[in-house]
Amino acid sequence: MSVVGNTALKFSEEQAMLLDVARQFCRDKSPIASVRAQLETETGFDAGLWAEMVSLGWAGIALPESVGGSGMGIATLVPVVEAMGRAMLGTPLISSALAAQLLLRAGSSEQAERLLPALAEGAPATIALLEDADWGSDSVALVLDEKGVLQGAKKYVPDAAVASLFVVSVLHRGELALAVVRADQLGEGALRSNTLIDQTKRSANVDFSGIAVAENNIITGPGAAAALRDVRLLGALLVAAEATGSAGACLDTIVEYLKTRKQFGKLIGSYQALKHPTVDILTETDSARSFLYHAATLVGDSALDTDAEIACRMAKAQACQTLLYAGDRAVQFHGGMGFTYDCDAQLYIRRAQWSQQQFGDAQHHRKRLAALLLD
Repeated sequence: MSVVGNTALKFSEEQAMLLDVARQFCRDKSPIASVRAQLETETGFDAGLWAEMVSLGWAGIALPESVGGSGMGIATLVPVVEAMGRAMLGTPLISSALAAQLLLRAGSSEQAERLLPALAEGAPATIALLEDADWGSDSVALVLDEKGVLQGAKKYVPDAAVASLFVVSVLHRGELALAVVRADQLGEGALRSNTLIDQTKRSANVDFSGIAVAENNIITGPGAAAALRDVRLLGALLVAAEATGSAGACLDTIVEYLKTRKQFGKLIGSYQALKHPTVDILTETDSARSFLYHAATLVGDSALDTDAEIACRMAKAQACQTLLYAGDRAVQFHGGMGFTYDCDAQLYIRRAQWSQQQFGDAQHHRKRLAALLLD
């Protein structure tokens, strides 16, 4: 295989329109003051704003029309998530989209027709995959026994407190499978909220022990493992989209400060020591967007091929590294104020720390890219 590989890059008219609409919506509905107002709330987002996003069709944008979606495919969600990242808008959209993709790719037509319409209509859902908080581990300890009863727990389940549906990876008869659990099946005290570095996000540890799963809510066979692999890559892609948007907003914050802050009678933006890293952030953000939309060009409703895997991993590595650098420079450039939570630079560096841990950091993906490209 060539090291260069597939270099296709297509930004469709639909994606361009969605990006324009999403950017305008997020700019109007999620100014930074509104973001900060949600930091200490229970859910981390405004339920009314989520309802408006649902009314725009974003909850079902990647789902087929047969289940109430728009039938536009997972790639069309990328510009929406990028716009949300730029506005630091935290909602269950990514979690719900990944849960829907897992059901769509692994479930039967009966399961899709029964479970997906509610998600297309805006019922939040999530995936529960982690047990040791390490995306490099494939171990699954949550067991679905012969009686169809779960034993075990999952960690860092995103948006668990608001989810109406959980799609959970389990071991069933010694093989990897998926179980669909309704929120009303959880016992009292089953959710234990996590304290996250990024306060725009929410997650919880969830104890699923003792929950009986109906036969028609169990997904078995090789399709479950294949769908999990694809959804992990799609998760990396959507987090990359969000991180790319956040990096762009972080760059705007840096530039605005460099144009207004004076030191020794001169604008600090005139100093080369600050100009050069700022240009580095600009070029790295542009690179992240190129990787992002290259990956969006290759992913679809069918199983992801090797080119799509390479593209998703490249996008995640580039986007998270870029945001990490941008957030760090934003804090440093703001001086002592940058180390206070009142400074917006803190929001970006915290988002960077959170993003890199979702679906694998840059080192995780580059290790796998080396095997894909160089072996």
